[in-house]
Amino acid sequence: MRNFIIKRIFKGIVTIWFIWSLVFVMVRISGDPVEWMLPDNASVAVADELRSSLGLDLPLYQQYIKSFTNLISGDMGTSYFFRRPVADLYAQRIGATLMIGIPSFILSTFLGILLGVLAAVKHNTIIDRSVMTFAITFYTIPGFAFAILLVLFFSLWLGILPSGNMGTWRHMVMPIIAMTVGPMATVARLTRSSLLDALKKEYLDAARMKGVKEHVVVLKHALRNSLIPVVTSVGMRLGQIISGAAVVETVFGWPGIGTLLVTAASRRDFPTVQYGVLVVSVFVTVAMIMVDISYGWLDPRIRDTYK
Repeated sequence: MRNFIIKRIFKGIVTIWFIWSLVFVMVRISGDPVEWMLPDNASVAVADELRSSLGLDLPLYQQYIKSFTNLISGDMGTSYFFRRPVADLYAQRIGATLMIGIPSFILSTFLGILLGVLAAVKHNTIIDRSVMTFAITFYTIPGFAFAILLVLFFSLWLGILPSGNMGTWRHMVMPIIAMTVGPMATVARLTRSSLLDALKKEYLDAARMKGVKEHVVVLKHALRNSLIPVVTSVGMRLGQIISGAAVVETVFGWPGIGTLLVTAASRRDFPTVQYGVLVVSVFVTVAMIMVDISYGWLDPRIRDTYK
């Protein structure tokens, strides 16, 4: 198990390095940030001087070495657009993202599994059909469209919730709903499908013949053995708490990491984009390592392969 974890961490570090390097190249291909930083009537000399002060006049490989060296030493750079240390920008905004991301993650996981179990246990009943109709409907609706519908209904028509920005708990309601419903539908579908397969296994019939109560058979035996695809989906969702918030935060004007990344990308703010992608990559990688480790707990056969 220890060797597996070490190998997984090493692969994760390589993956993070590759993604960061790819983003480093891609943002520089996107254009010259100096165009956004100076007025249209700025002289060529002023533009060249600014470009030189940012190190953008160096060959690409020298920019890469300098940027990577600074990254290793803990210097994330200064934002071109916000004129502040990039690390401070993300430290200031990560709380706002987690404020809506963590509740939505907990709700989507708990309610999704609950609805999936209910649909599987009540297979081919009105409850099952209702749950699946809900799941398919909200799975197919794009997140930004659903967020706009929430603003239209609760803010414009009913006038009971603020349409954007950050303040009281009322400002959190719609962003959390928008980030919860889609993933909840996905978890419900996966739980139902996987649990229906598990309920057909012969070892469950043996447990029933021994007098084990049905709810124990479902929750202790069948559900645990059917959770691997669900855990994979939930793990990816955990990694997307930060990255997946970009659209929702933009719609609601929520001052989190997602909004910061969108603004930085539109302004060609290289250091801010690079560090933001690094944060997301680390978050996703750690989440997937946790998912891989959890497989061994859920399925002893997988745990045996770790030895």
